[in-house]
Amino acid sequence: MNKDIVIRTRGLTRYFGAKPAVYDLNLEVPRGCVFAYLGRNGSGKTTTIRMLLGLLQPTRGEGAILGYDIRALPPEARARIGYLTEDHQLYGWMTVRECGAFQSQFYPQWKEKLFQGILGHFGLKPEARVKDLSRGERAGLCLALTLAPEPELLILDDPAVGLDPVARRLLMESMVQLTRRSDRTIFFSSHQLADVERVADYVAVLDHSVLRACCSLETFRNGVQQVHVRFKGAPPPLPKIPGLLQVFRKADELRLICVRYDGATEQALRALSPTEIEQAPLSLEDAFISYLGDRGEKSLIFSEPEAQP
Repeated sequence: MNKDIVIRTRGLTRYFGAKPAVYDLNLEVPRGCVFAYLGRNGSGKTTTIRMLLGLLQPTRGEGAILGYDIRALPPEARARIGYLTEDHQLYGWMTVRECGAFQSQFYPQWKEKLFQGILGHFGLKPEARVKDLSRGERAGLCLALTLAPEPELLILDDPAVGLDPVARRLLMESMVQLTRRSDRTIFFSSHQLADVERVADYVAVLDHSVLRACCSLETFRNGVQQVHVRFKGAPPPLPKIPGLLQVFRKADELRLICVRYDGATEQALRALSPTEIEQAPLSLEDAFISYLGDRGEKSLIFSEPEAQP
């Protein structure tokens, strides 16, 4: 396995009964990046992560993580991986200090100074009981427990779910700040696309168990374009437009969302004799929703009320 690739899958597939949870996944994650794994609920993200960690055996296909076959990860490989889940499972009767003492027994590379530093960053008191912590504080403790062994690869399964906006941002920014080294990689799933947009280098998009996109964040965001096409009167019917995802029709305007807007697309639009064609930026969230949403033409549900005579 190429040392610059920390995760690689080929045809990775997992069925539950007759239904594929992940189908024919081909994925490569470069070393030293923040890689966001995106998709709707039930698309197969958690199943993928569990297969990568050897917690769930694939139906077929293969994968490697840090150069090791995912079907038989040895202890030395697991010691180089940090794994944080969305439910932040901890022993409620333990104190914060006891959690650290317990976890440190399993990791020879445990860095107590780093553990204490992360606790301080989240304002966690060592004598506090886990059962008395807020959800955001529990997430901070789990991050400290995950990072103190200084893992080479950090895998996060939607760790910010259920957190309030302040706690969520603190968790995400702390995660990136504390792991931004050229030899350290973050692979994480998230539904918070604003967070992804701030921290990710690459994105992969899973839709109904199938990988639909895998590229840099900028490539994905720039590849889905919003175009406003204005007319003097009512817009004419649209011909076949290359890469068209969605159309929103107004009284004198069409708003199109397209994949790979290029010269052929613009030529097809100019043939409609519009008064103006204007490209407008899309956020990652808007691009993602348009890319995975229902295709076709739509009318605006909410619009400005007509002026009264």
